[in-house]
This record gives sequence, structure tokens and C-alpha cells, in this order.
Amino acid sequence: MRAHSPALQTSSPGVLVLLLGLLPASALADRFRLGVPTAPGHVWTLAAEDFAVEFGERTGGEHSIAVFPSGQLGNDAQMLQQLQTGALDMVFMPLAEIANRIPEFGALYAPYLAPDVASAALLLETDAARGLLAQLPQRLGVVGIGYSLGGMRQIVARGAVSSADDLRGMKLRVTPLDPIRDFYALIGAAPTPLAIGAVYDALANGQIDAIDMDLENTWKLKYYELGETVLLSNHMMFPMVGLVSGVRWRTWEPELQGLVSGLMTRQFEDIATTYVAAEAEYETELRAAGIAVVEVGPAFFGDALERWETAWLPKAPVLAELRRLAAAGTAGAATQSP
Repeated sequence: MRAHSPALQTSSPGVLVLLLGLLPASALADRFRLGVPTAPGHVWTLAAEDFAVEFGERTGGEHSIAVFPSGQLGNDAQMLQQLQTGALDMVFMPLAEIANRIPEFGALYAPYLAPDVASAALLLETDAARGLLAQLPQRLGVVGIGYSLGGMRQIVARGAVSSADDLRGMKLRVTPLDPIRDFYALIGAAPTPLAIGAVYDALANGQIDAIDMDLENTWKLKYYELGETVLLSNHMMFPMVGLVSGVRWRTWEPELQGLVSGLMTRQFEDIATTYVAAEAEYETELRAAGIAVVEVGPAFFGDALERWETAWLPKAPVLAELRRLAAAGTAGAATQSP
């Protein structure tokens, strides 16, 4: 970072803001801000921090990135709005906020689209999935660098669960996203959107009966202590996306754009690799903790899966190609760089 000049150091805050406003954008571009909703220690946050360190090293200190975890800069919708105005430079965030605005992204939340993290990571690298990102600059004013993911979705319930009928009527916490809400509504649960920061208390006091959650947060945030059953269903992947402000991106030289794209993409690959190993470790820890871990597959949810597909295929036609690729193991599917 450049040292502040004595004149700026002695100016009043109002004068400082005015003077900064007169500087060209390039003079202020030495320190970028990256928002991430996850807590310190979460895989996404660790990746963001590693990205920032390597970025600073590769630019020889000319540029740096400050990482703001735990939603310090706002929730996902607020961070997306900041990206659109250029007030925020980059984010690693769940894809859900994008899918809320462009329904075709909902295809990536199709139940049992991928059986595990490794398969999900491959599918997210296909042209069918990555092609969706091309819509973002024009429709939302952001640049989509690429995807990674946050593990597969499971269900943690306060009570015993042995069949889908046991989920009927349960207030079940979900990420605020139509594809996920529809899935649980179709099996007869009462999907209850709730920010992750409120989940522990809501589960502890009985405000909700169950949660849709990944194994990492189930273990690290100790949700398992409040439940009787973990349904190990792997029923849905949970994509994350790396975004850059379109306003900021247009001011960057091609070399800087390429560096950001390349370093982010490598971190996303590392995140997926981490989850491949970590999912098994978290499952082992949960079983050792004594909670009932019940493995279920597509048959557990009955015809709800077919009804979900019928409802979402018209909204997200790319789903047909994703299903085809998934069935083929994504063999031969081309990938493209951002």
C-alpha cells in the first residue's frame, strides 16, 4: 500500500473523501475488497485468504486484496448490489442469489443431478454449466469467473426420521431459493428460509424442526448436537461462484483480468478437491459422535423428484443437457476458460 501523504493525513474526513473522489480509478486500485459469507476456518474463507496472499505476491505488492468473511459486507443480495455499483470488487458466494434472479441457474440445484462432490465438480466445469455465466455481465453487471461448491446437501432433524413421511409438516430450514423450496414443498415439508447465522438458535429452541445443510457446517457449527438424525442423502449439490464487479473489471488491464481469473480458478479447483476428502472425514466424525446417520437415496423421496423435474425443466432448459452429461459421467464434455 502507498503511504498517505501528510496533506491527506491532516485533512478532515470530508476533505479526504472529496480528494479521493478526484483521483482516477487506477490510483485507487491498489487495494481490492473481496467479500465471502462464510466464517473464518470455512473452506471458502480459507480459499479466499489464500487467493489474496498469492495475488499480492504475484503483483509484487502493487495490488492487494482485503478479505471480509462472515458476511461483514452484508448478505449475499447486498454484496451482489455492491458488485453492481463497483463498491465491492469480488466475492466468493453461493450461487443461490444468482439463481434467484436468473431462474435457469436453478438447473444446478436439480435433485440428484450429481451423486457426490467429485461428480458435481466435473459437471460444473462443462460448457453447459459454464455457459450460463456468459449471461451475467449483461443481465446483472458482474463477471462470473467460475464455480466451485460447498459439499452435498444433507438433512439434520431434531427427531427420528426413517421415511419421507416423517418429514411431512416439519419446519425445515432452507436457503432462500425457489428450487430448494420447491423440493421440500413437494415432499410435504414446510420449507422455512433462514439465514445461516440464525440456524443454531432456531434449531435449539424448536423454532424449526430440521435443516438442509452440508456436512462441513453440520460438524463445524455443531448442528449435530441439536439433532437426533442426519439423513445422509447427497440429494443436491450446493454450487458457489466467484464474481467480479463488471464496473471494476472494465477498468483492469487484460493482464490483471487474466491473473484474477487464473488464481481464482485454481482456488476453486482446490476447494472441490478439499471437499472430496473432507466429506468422508465429516461423516466419520458424525458417526463417532453418536448421532444416527441414515443413508438414503432417490427412492426415499418418491415421486417428488419427477414432479420437481416437470416443474423446473421449462424454467431451466439447460437441465436436459446437464442430465445427459451427468448420465455420461461428463465424458468428453469440453470446458472453457472464463
